[in-house]
Amino acid sequence: MHLEFLIIDPQNDFSDVSGAALPVPGASADARRLAQLLNRLDDRIAAIHVTLDTHQLVDIAHPVFWLDRNGQQPAPFTQITVAEVENGDWRPFRPDYRQRALDYVRALRDNGRYTLTIWPPHCLVGTWGHNVMPAVADALRGWEERKLARVDYVTKGQSPWTEHYSAVQADVPDPTDPATQLNRRLIETLETADQVALSGQALSHCVANTVRDIADHFGPDSIGKLVLIEDTSSPVPGFEQLADQFLADMKQRGMRTVKAAEFMCA
Repeated sequence: MHLEFLIIDPQNDFSDVSGAALPVPGASADARRLAQLLNRLDDRIAAIHVTLDTHQLVDIAHPVFWLDRNGQQPAPFTQITVAEVENGDWRPFRPDYRQRALDYVRALRDNGRYTLTIWPPHCLVGTWGHNVMPAVADALRGWEERKLARVDYVTKGQSPWTEHYSAVQADVPDPTDPATQLNRRLIETLETADQVALSGQALSHCVANTVRDIADHFGPDSIGKLVLIEDTSSPVPGFEQLADQFLADMKQRGMRTVKAAEFMCA
């Protein structure tokens, strides 16, 4: 059994501890269960891939990018629609960014992704929030030491011009920026595994989009390789319905779910 793990954005800013920029209730307990699973399976794991949400302050999904008619920035979790940008209710902080920002929200609408959501600045490069949660970080370090192998860290989200929920492609890929385009290397690597264990934060957004995109680019017989460790991933509050829909859709397509204590326990 060639087992690989894909752990999506297990970072401090998504933990439910003091100081986290975008806390996901249950994320710290999720991390502890994931760490215990990694330690239990240890050398049975052939490879581990960890994605890292990676931003800077100036970003199209952060408050500093937008101003209303009174010159005020939007509050976190504000949703900005195409109509609001078209009629000037929201505008970028630089006038010369207006057309590109308008093109972006239109592209989000047309490709069926989320309405542009303004998030608290999170997972900023060089900050505590960008780091992997301690329980998971310790387990990853232990696996590397015992296996004499390297965790495959995959950064995503550096472009200020597009959201990047999925770890394998941005919501609106930029043809001039390879980092926003489809990560074929990761998809092809995962498809060679016999089983891919999935975990991370948050279930409603980055996990859901990553897994959907992987399934869309896997061969139809490969989707059954995907196994979500269900008690190591939680949704963003208020978006639980998105997580439920993701689980229902992917189970229908062949993804399996299992609790950490039950996964490969034989």
